[in-house]
Amino acid sequence: MTGSVRRWPRWRRIAWLVIAVSALAQAAGEDEHFMPKGGRTLLIESLGPTPSLDEFRRIASTKNSDEQWKTFVAARPLPATEREKATLAAYLSVNMPLPAARLAGLKADGLANALPRDGRELAWEQCQFCHSLFASHLTQSRDAQGWRNMFMSPFHRELKMTPAEREEFSRYSAINMPMKVEDVPAELRF
Repeated sequence: MTGSVRRWPRWRRIAWLVIAVSALAQAAGEDEHFMPKGGRTLLIESLGPTPSLDEFRRIASTKNSDEQWKTFVAARPLPATEREKATLAAYLSVNMPLPAARLAGLKADGLANALPRDGRELAWEQCQFCHSLFASHLTQSRDAQGWRNMFMSPFHRELKMTPAEREEFSRYSAINMPMKVEDVPAELRF
C-alpha cells in the first residue's frame, strides 16, 4: 500500500465536520439561550431577585408526584408561559428532592450550582459532539417516550448521562421541541 492514501469512512468525516462547525459556532459566542428555558433557569427565576434560602431548601427537599409539582407550579405567581410552567414542573418531578449533601452549607448565591443540569443544558452539551443540534434535536417532534427511545440506539447508550439526566432531557424535549426554524440562529441551521 505504498503511496496510497487511507481515507476515513464518510460518516467519520461528516462527524468531524459537524464537530468543527459546532466548535466554530460556540467560539463565535453562540450559546443555548435561543432555546426555550430549562427547569433550572425557570426555578431560579421563580425564586425572584432575592431568593429565600429557606424556600429553596423547602422545594429542594420535597418529593412530589408529577401532578403535585404541576399544582405547585400553577399556584406560584410566575410570569411564565404554560410551556415554561410544564417545563419547570417536569424538572422538579425528575430532580427533586436533592441529596442532602448538595444542600449542606448552601448560600443564596450558590443556588444554581446546587441544581442538576436542565434539558436545555444537556442538549447543548451532549448533542453536538456527534451531529447537528438542529437536525437531531431542535427540529424533532417526539413525545417523552420517543425521546427516551432515542437513548436505546447504540451510539446514544454511550452518552455519559445519568438515568435522571436522560429523563430530564426527554421531558424537556417533549415539551419544548420542535422549534421554529427562524428561532434558531442561522449559523446553527445545518
